[in-house]
Amino acid sequence: MARYKRRLKVKRYHRSFYSRTARIKRGVGIVVLVLAVLGAAWLAAPHVLDWATHTWYTVVKNRDLEAESASRAASSEAAASSAAAEAASSQAASEPAEPELDGKAITGGSWAEVDVTTLTDDAAIRAAAQQLKAAGADYGVVTLKDASGTVYYASAVAAAANGIVESPADPARIAAIFREEGIIPVAQIAAFKDPISSRTDRSMAIHYGDGLWLDAQKDGNAWLNPYSAAAVEYVGDLVAEVQGMGFEQVILTNVQFPKLSRKQDYGETGGVSRADQLKADIAALQSRFAGSVTLWFSYTLDQCNTSSVALDVPAVTLGMDNLLVTADKALDADSRTALEQSAAEQGVQHLVLHSTDTFQ
Repeated sequence: MARYKRRLKVKRYHRSFYSRTARIKRGVGIVVLVLAVLGAAWLAAPHVLDWATHTWYTVVKNRDLEAESASRAASSEAAASSAAAEAASSQAASEPAEPELDGKAITGGSWAEVDVTTLTDDAAIRAAAQQLKAAGADYGVVTLKDASGTVYYASAVAAAANGIVESPADPARIAAIFREEGIIPVAQIAAFKDPISSRTDRSMAIHYGDGLWLDAQKDGNAWLNPYSAAAVEYVGDLVAEVQGMGFEQVILTNVQFPKLSRKQDYGETGGVSRADQLKADIAALQSRFAGSVTLWFSYTLDQCNTSSVALDVPAVTLGMDNLLVTADKALDADSRTALEQSAAEQGVQHLVLHSTDTFQ
């Protein structure tokens, strides 16, 4: 009988040869290694991406990245500058602008006279303007042509040529600097009393026989003829000239006839009286410069209160809009009120009183 042999099954187990401590250390090492690899990858990633991007655009796409970067930087800088400029402009716009000086304005402020011969350069002009401002003046009066016929600037008007001084002033600079310092520039021009221009262009002069009529002053002075349209135009041309140099207010003196009335030959008068002729001359000048120049007509206090040979009527009746009155001494309140009332009744809109060295 055959003997039965029992076959044994071998059961195999996978057994670890590491202890618990070793396994823990192994796990920690793996974690540290993984973290180190991830950290290195994190640090290297930007450089790898930059390299890859640069290689892609420069090699594959054939683009100049440095030029493009510079262009973007320039655009960014320009945008920043533009934003800053807009911000500055917006701030400037929000700030109240200083009102521009109105050269034609009649403010009722204080007047002062400046000797044009002292205004030799910009520094002297500015110093004078600052002195006026410090003294409270609003208007600075500068004589550019006086009753002797002397012209203190380089006039281009032909009839004024022989009266120009050797070292003329610069009215444009005077007007500009006065305005910068807050002073309204005012030019003063003598009209018909002019012994130089009347000899330069005799057609504009008062005649006596075949020659020129001369007044009784020393050596005799020739006069421009108020009946002469050319003489009135000449005075207007001087006003227009100084206006072009920045003087928007002009005082005209000697808009009158000579104080003597003997043997003058005025030419064809058409029967118009001397007073009516002066009214016509004033009206013509005011009409010519309406809206562009503020014209003032200057007369003495005596001429305003009484009739005289030079005017035939009180000056306040001649039809001027703006009247400058000169007096030897300051007026008391009652006299000033009477003068203002008389002028207002005759249509004078603005009156300034110049007594001694003071304008009121």
